[in-house]
Amino acid sequence: MNLSFNIAIESSKQIALFVAPVLVLLSLVAGPAPMTLEFSHLEVTALALSVGAVTLAALNGESNWLEGAMLLALYGMLAVAFYHTTP
Repeated sequence: MNLSFNIAIESSKQIALFVAPVLVLLSLVAGPAPMTLEFSHLEVTALALSVGAVTLAALNGESNWLEGAMLLALYGMLAVAFYHTTP
């Protein structure tokens, strides 16, 4: 179980640290307006909550259905929060 947690966490970190700067650079060429690395309060809160939830789930090196349900519930709450915000 430890290997699967490490693979999931490390790959998500690498993708997050690679994709955001690449999108900013691509927006200079392809977008109508340049994109910035400025995040809203909701995005920062969502990131902090998701990092905290994954840390709690991976803390003991084991997983059960309740931790998975907790992560799915957080995902659902964040999806609803982002759906109801105005751009």
